[in-house]
Amino acid sequence: MKTATTAPTAAPAVAPLISRTAAELLGTALLVAIVIGSGIQATELTTDVGVQLLANSIATVFGLGILILLLGPVSGAHFNPVVTLAEWWTARRGGGVGVTAREVAVYVPAQIVGAIAGAILADAMFGEPLVEWSTHDRSAGHLLLGEVVATAGLILLIFGLARTDRLQYAPVAVASYIGAAYWFTSSTSFANPAVTIGRTFSDTFAGIAPGSVAGFIGAQLVGGVVGLALVALIFVPDRSAEGRAGGA
Repeated sequence: MKTATTAPTAAPAVAPLISRTAAELLGTALLVAIVIGSGIQATELTTDVGVQLLANSIATVFGLGILILLLGPVSGAHFNPVVTLAEWWTARRGGGVGVTAREVAVYVPAQIVGAIAGAILADAMFGEPLVEWSTHDRSAGHLLLGEVVATAGLILLIFGLARTDRLQYAPVAVASYIGAAYWFTSSTSFANPAVTIGRTFSDTFAGIAPGSVAGFIGAQLVGGVVGLALVALIFVPDRSAEGRAGGA
């Protein structure tokens, strides 16, 4: 199973590892550039925080959907270490198709490097300092709960689509979920350790202070575990149907 993030579409053929890694790096970089860049643009156009968040979320929805559609057939369009780790764990436990430990060891650093590059790119496009640590503290407990919920929902969606053989809907479904989670979660749904790290490099609307990163990533990992548990609980394979089919 190939999944995305942030989520994937199934690839008809396996691309070389260097191509898949490049897709993960580029996709994560562009995702972060979209998130930060649209945040900067929004704050330059209006002082209304609600309108700023609306502009930021709309840009993210369209940008993420396009990135998944474009790069999903290459790497699965994870753009997210939690998604990559969840796919590895699912394949390891179930014996199905998924990323290997070697791929995890390559994908995750590529995602982090891509996220940092995307933040620097966004800052450069808007004439901001290329690297300026964010001062936006996000360490409150209710924000961490929001990250658990956001990440659990993302994993449930991606792997639920995979279990029901509907990954072709991932570009629309995942982008729509992230757009909604901007508004229904207190944390505005980072749901991605690589993106969280990247957003520390920009002291703008979408930034997060370095001191808040560990808590956010911890919450995201917990959310990933909760999401996988929900997938196992809800999307139970029909063993009896498999048995009848095998005996026919």
